[in-house]
Amino acid sequence: MTTGRRPKTRLGSLLGALAITGASLLIGLPAHADEPSAGAAAPKEAPRVDLVLDVSGSMNERDIQGKSRISVAQQSLNDVIDALPAETEFGIRTLGANYPGNDKTQGCQDTKQLYPVGKTNKVEAKTAIATLRPTGWTPIGLALRGAAQDLGKGETTRRVVLITDGEDTCTPPDPCDVARELASQGIHLVVDTLGLAHDDKTRQQLLCIANATGGTYTDVRTQEQLTDKVKQLVDRSNDTYAATPVKTSGADKCESAPVLAPGVYSDREKFSEHRVYKVPVKSGQELRASVSVGLDRAVARDYGVLLQATSATGQELVRGTDAGSSRTDVISTGLRWSTSDSKGYITTGPTSSSSAKPETTVCLVVSNSLAPQAGVQADPGLPLELTVDLATASSAPEGAAMGLGRGWILLLTLTLAGLLFGLVFGWIARWRISVWREN
Repeated sequence: MTTGRRPKTRLGSLLGALAITGASLLIGLPAHADEPSAGAAAPKEAPRVDLVLDVSGSMNERDIQGKSRISVAQQSLNDVIDALPAETEFGIRTLGANYPGNDKTQGCQDTKQLYPVGKTNKVEAKTAIATLRPTGWTPIGLALRGAAQDLGKGETTRRVVLITDGEDTCTPPDPCDVARELASQGIHLVVDTLGLAHDDKTRQQLLCIANATGGTYTDVRTQEQLTDKVKQLVDRSNDTYAATPVKTSGADKCESAPVLAPGVYSDREKFSEHRVYKVPVKSGQELRASVSVGLDRAVARDYGVLLQATSATGQELVRGTDAGSSRTDVISTGLRWSTSDSKGYITTGPTSSSSAKPETTVCLVVSNSLAPQAGVQADPGLPLELTVDLATASSAPEGAAMGLGRGWILLLTLTLAGLLFGLVFGWIARWRISVWREN
């Protein structure tokens, strides 16, 4: 018995020492200083939401759990107002609520601010909602323009929640075109749409409005669903009112392209277009860039988005991560490039200081192979968001993959750990065989 205990004690000690050694090696790994820290920028303004309610004559239909569409909407809005976050600035705009006549020209101008966007007096807001009676036409496009004016311009995202039971009966302006127009203005307006009727034409129009602005579409069937969805969208405004991307305009060639500093930028790119931006990269820096293009309208199948870094003379330095992957649905991609990869070519020339190293002018080229489906308007261009960052260049060997295997210290540590485990388990196997033979 005594003989059998000693090897176990030695084995336990050895395994314990190995665990401590492995932990020490892993804990001792230095963090990558060039990795961006998590966390969002502090908001600059309160979240702002404008609810656009259809009060046209068809809202009298009684097809939602035996109740009229307007009564369902009114009750849902009352519940939403009772649950409004204190920091949210909330307003209500109506369409088709005031003109009872048959003159379409006049009826299609019928959109009005029912309650101004701001801190909400719940009693006043609910009283205003209670006065609504379905009346007129459905000028959705005009109401969306009015909602954008209600919310105003600023540094942060604004949200419009559109509740309607039908498509626009007053075009022009076409509401989908209005949504694209608002999105192209760089005011970062998101429109979420909720449909109380379920025909395909209405659904397609509301989907188009939502897609054009990065919003959502919901097909509403019950009062509870409407209430829950509007509450969710109002709450979501608290998560989406961070500072908006800076509006920029890419050029068709590098020499006339805008110079970008680290940050987030928005632009519009036409179908099958190339847009170019310049980023000065100093010696020892690594450029990190990513791009995404929003599909705000129906596009043809088989498409892709390509991001390239080139020199000022057009020589390609690196392509985005999805280049050559054979995917036909790429709408976002990214790349990394550092001055150590330049192979000695193309800089902007010597700086004013003889001791300073020259900058490299990197041209970021965003291209797409998208095409519109038949009957879809090509203008304005597709929404594009470009992120640019400059970090300290990594000392990883050329060709090393990004991520876990990027640091040579980590690779060495894993190699040593594997070697230690192999030696220990080899010794354990030999020890067990010798004990078995003795017994």
